[in-house]
Amino acid sequence: MTAPRVIAGRYRLAEKIGHGGMGQVWAGHDERLGRRVAVKLLRTDLLSSADGTGADATASRGDELRRRFLRECRVTAALDHPGLVTVFDAGEDGGELYLVMQRVPGLSLADLIAEQAPFPIHWAVAVAAQVCTALAAVHAVPVVHRDLKPSNVMVREDGRVVLLDLGIATALDTDATRLTLTGVPIGSPAYMAPEQALAGTADPRSDLYALGCLLHEMLAGEAPFRAPTALGVLRRHVDEPPAALRTLRPEVPAVLEALVLDLLAKRPEDRPADAGQVYARLLPLLPAAGAELQPPFGPLPDPTRPYRYPHQPHRPPSATVLSPDAPSSAAPRPADGLAGAFAELSDLVAARRYAEVTELAGRLLPRARAQLGDAAPLVQTVRTIYARTLREQRRYREALAEYRQLLADAGADPERSFELREQIGLLRIQLGDREGAWQWLLELLLERERSHGPHHPDVLRLRTHLNGLGAATPPPTPVQGNPYATG
Repeated sequence: MTAPRVIAGRYRLAEKIGHGGMGQVWAGHDERLGRRVAVKLLRTDLLSSADGTGADATASRGDELRRRFLRECRVTAALDHPGLVTVFDAGEDGGELYLVMQRVPGLSLADLIAEQAPFPIHWAVAVAAQVCTALAAVHAVPVVHRDLKPSNVMVREDGRVVLLDLGIATALDTDATRLTLTGVPIGSPAYMAPEQALAGTADPRSDLYALGCLLHEMLAGEAPFRAPTALGVLRRHVDEPPAALRTLRPEVPAVLEALVLDLLAKRPEDRPADAGQVYARLLPLLPAAGAELQPPFGPLPDPTRPYRYPHQPHRPPSATVLSPDAPSSAAPRPADGLAGAFAELSDLVAARRYAEVTELAGRLLPRARAQLGDAAPLVQTVRTIYARTLREQRRYREALAEYRQLLADAGADPERSFELREQIGLLRIQLGDREGAWQWLLELLLERERSHGPHHPDVLRLRTHLNGLGAATPPPTPVQGNPYATG
C-alpha cells in the first residue's frame, strides 16, 4: 500500500474529495496540531500558453500564477467571518501550489438539495440570507468569488452556512490567466453569469447572479437553465429569460419570485447593487426568533436554526438524556445525530484511524439507510467508505458484499460502475475465485477496449490483472477469440 503523501512535512493527505481542471481537493490531517483540514492542490506545470508562444510564455504564466495565488491567499486569510472557511496555510510543494483550509463538517448544499429539493421556502430563504452575509464580507475586500454553486456551500449540523472555495478562483481570474486549462471561463456553467460566459469578466453582481441560480434551484428543484451540453447551458444563460418561479411553484411569495428574477437579470446593472440589498429583501421572509429551546438536531441540517434559535446551546437527543444514576456506558455520544456521525466518520478517515472508521461506518450504515433510503448520496458515501476500509483490513468477503451492493445501486453511471466492477474482480482474486475473477475481468476488459480503445490506461491495467492470473492459473475454458487466453 502506497504511503499517504505529506504536504510541506505537515499535512497528510487522506482521501481525494474533489477535482477540477486545475487541481484537486483532499481531506487531510494536520500532523502538527492534530486537526482535520482540507488541502487544495493547484498544478502550475499544466499551464499552457494561450497564444502558443512556447515554453517561456508557459513558465512566465506559471510564475505569475504563483505570485498572484499567494497574494490572494493572504487576502482571503485575512477575512474573518463565520460564513467563510478559515485559511490556515499556503505555499508550494512538489511543483504544486497548496492551500490548507478548515475542513467544515456538515453537508454540502448540493447533497442537501439532492435529499430535500425543492426546499421549504423558509429553508431556501435562510440559506440565501446566510450566503448574502458571507458575500458582503467578501465583496468588501474587494474579492469576487466567481464560482458560487451548491458544492461550494456547506450547511453545518447547527444550520450555519459556510461559503467554500474562496481564493483559488480569485487568484486565477486575471487578464493573464482568465481561462482554465480546458479553455472555458472560470466558473460552473449552471451558475455562470452572462458576462462571465461571454467575456470571462466578473464583479460582485456576477456572484449575485449565481445566488439567484441557487435560490431558483432550491425553490424549484432544478437549475434555471438546463441543456445537454455546457455550451448549451451557457447559451441559455445569455439568451433566454428564466422561468418565473410561481409558474413552477405557485406558493412561492411574489416578492421572492421578483427578487430571483432581478438576481437573474442579463445585465449586471439591472441586478441588485450589492449583497446587502439582497439581504434586506430577504429579511422580511426570514423566520423570527422563538422563545422555546431548540430541539435536538435532526438527520438533515436545518438552515433556519440560526434565525429561530440564535445563540442557543445545543441539546442532546431527548431519548438519551440520563438520570443521575444511569450507567456511564449509556452516556450520549456526540455523534448521535446523523449529521454529527457523518462528521465524526470524516474525522476518523482524515486521521487514518481505519479500525474505528470500519466500526463507526458499520453502525452508521443501517441507521442512514433507515432514515434516508439506500439511494441517498450520503448512504452511498458511507457504504463506499465502509467497503474500502473492509478491503484495506483484508476482510475481503465482507468488502465484496458491500461492493456488490454499491454496484446494484450505481444506476446509469458508467464510470462508477466500471470502478466497482474492477474492485469486485480484484476481491474475487483475493478470495481464491481465480477462474470467476478471470471471466469477470475479461468481460470488463473487452467492454472497456471497445469503448475506449486498446491503449487506454484502464485497458492496460486490466490486461495486467489478467496476465497475472493467466501466468499462475490459466482458466480451463478460454473465451473464444480472446487475445489474452493462454494455452
